[in-house]
Amino acid sequence: MASMHGEFSQKIDYVFKVVLIGDSAVGKSQLLARFSRNEFSLDSKATIGVEFQTRTLAIDHKTIKAQIWDTAGQERYRAVTSAYYRGAVGAMLVYDMTKRQSFDHVARWLDELRGHADKNIVIMLIGNKSDLGTLRAVPTEDAKEFAERENLFFMETSALESTNVESAFQTVLTEIYRIVSKKALVANDEPGSGGNSSLLKGTKIVVPGQDPAAETKSSCCM
Repeated sequence: MASMHGEFSQKIDYVFKVVLIGDSAVGKSQLLARFSRNEFSLDSKATIGVEFQTRTLAIDHKTIKAQIWDTAGQERYRAVTSAYYRGAVGAMLVYDMTKRQSFDHVARWLDELRGHADKNIVIMLIGNKSDLGTLRAVPTEDAKEFAERENLFFMETSALESTNVESAFQTVLTEIYRIVSKKALVANDEPGSGGNSSLLKGTKIVVPGQDPAAETKSSCCM
């Protein structure tokens, strides 16, 4: 346990908030569980209430704390609110490559994301469930073309088989770090929104829930 304690007792250089968006049942929570805890559950239940997981990792000799937020089923009711997006510097836009409809909805999710998030947010399009190759309903080329047109990163993943999950998150977090270390992200907080969401203050990104005490309870932004 000493090594685990050491991980959390070291100085955190950056906290990056990344949001997971996309239709219900595309595997967002499974991707989160795989990245944050290296877990996968076949009987995953729909998430209730907004929740996030954290994982600390090193990028370029800096200690990065990734705070990954899950939409928690709100997407069924189109009730994902601006509070969910506030302060996010990265987004994983997930579809299920065996469900064409989930890919067809990606453009709408992207519009919503761009309407709420900072214009410099790093976005990755993820085609999940690549282990179900025989059931593929979305050709890789279709997704690649969309990603290139919209200037997104793109990867096909399998949370079940742990394929490309680490790589997808690492790519997004590394790109965020590259932008922030150049101080290219500009805070877009509205006046009067308080200090709850800021993209860049000095050298540290501060997002809701950075206080460790806040991580013991579910946050909700319904």
